[in-house]
Amino acid sequence: MSTEILNARKGEKKSGFLKVPGCGYELPVTVIRGDGEKTALITAGIHSAEYVGIQAAIELAEELSPEQLSGRVIVAPLVNVSGFARRTMSMVYEDGKNLNREFPGKPEGTAADQICYAIASELFPEADYYMDLHSGDGYEEMCSYVYYVGAAEEKIRRRSLEMARQVESGYLVESGCTTGGAYNYASMTGIPSILIERGGRGLWSRDEVELDKRDIRRILKHLGILKEDGIPENPVKEQLVFHQVVYEHAPEGGCWYPAFRAGEWFRKGDVLGEIRDYFGKPVFVYRAESDGMILYQTVSLTVVKGGPMVAYGVRPE
Repeated sequence: MSTEILNARKGEKKSGFLKVPGCGYELPVTVIRGDGEKTALITAGIHSAEYVGIQAAIELAEELSPEQLSGRVIVAPLVNVSGFARRTMSMVYEDGKNLNREFPGKPEGTAADQICYAIASELFPEADYYMDLHSGDGYEEMCSYVYYVGAAEEKIRRRSLEMARQVESGYLVESGCTTGGAYNYASMTGIPSILIERGGRGLWSRDEVELDKRDIRRILKHLGILKEDGIPENPVKEQLVFHQVVYEHAPEGGCWYPAFRAGEWFRKGDVLGEIRDYFGKPVFVYRAESDGMILYQTVSLTVVKGGPMVAYGVRPE
């Protein structure tokens, strides 16, 4: 990345590109530098069809000014540029890999490995805090919620939870996953980090984008990086923390018929959906292993063998 951009002086706002050695991609980046020392990193488009976060990050990069900041904000609104350009959903076009499974990457790997390595080696060392914006994929519907890593060092876990509490959602997930994902890896290196989930099905709306932007501004204000007055407190006063999530993948391909909607509660033993063959005959019925709530699920008629089917938070005892 151009050191000229990263070394933006106080009062400056600069845009440029993070160059990815090897695959040759250039990732758009904007740096806004106020009069403080702390740095918040915001990324989106790690999954390139998750448009709510991408549009919110683009607009935040445009709207934030140095005068508003007591610190520095780095915005990378589109990490999977090749997937976005070719509409490949979550995957990097060149190698079919999911960027949020490959962090910290490696310089001698394929395109996805090299992109992850560029983010991890160039941007993470600059960050004191990290927010990653996601949605459901093009074939998924989702209930808005927030991830933070529960297995991180206690002060990092606590700081991440404080950030998550600023998000306008009634649901948080304390993840035990410490590898592969961008926010997971960043958390384990000592950066308080969260992943915000909002939207899905390959769509974006003005309301969802504004919610993402309001959440980010509220977090930046909470961290002491945004000076702006008039940012309302989080209107969601009660937030449920899921400590266990079940991610169920399809044992067979075929036609998928979910029985609930994202955000709905169910009981142990309830049918959450079934896979049918092309004659309409059931080939697999999935029943809930616990009481819980649908966080996200496939809603396309197609379900791919080994691909995501449904994910739900287990009701805390």
